[in-house]
Amino acid sequence: MHLAAILTIRKGLKPIVSTESPALIFGTTTKLASDLPATDSFLGKNKVPDLQKLFQKADGLPVHLKRGVPDKLLYRTTMALTIGGTIYCLVALYMASQPRSQK
Repeated sequence: MHLAAILTIRKGLKPIVSTESPALIFGTTTKLASDLPATDSFLGKNKVPDLQKLFQKADGLPVHLKRGVPDKLLYRTTMALTIGGTIYCLVALYMASQPRSQK
């Protein structure tokens, strides 16, 4: 190619990505953690040591039942829904496998 043709091609190229910064969508600024008040009242009491003692106690119970009645209720509800869902799926599969009657 001629030198003039190459220069013409180079002049015609423009950058694909804009070099301008995009406009702000939200005009609010973010707060840094250092700007927040130093009070820890919203954090509450650290319950981790108490829960570690509870869950590491050797009382023969599985971990998912160590907290008593609420855990037992959740466990039994989950098992009932699982068994009910399995039965429902098997019944639906049986009904779908049967041929439809011709009228």
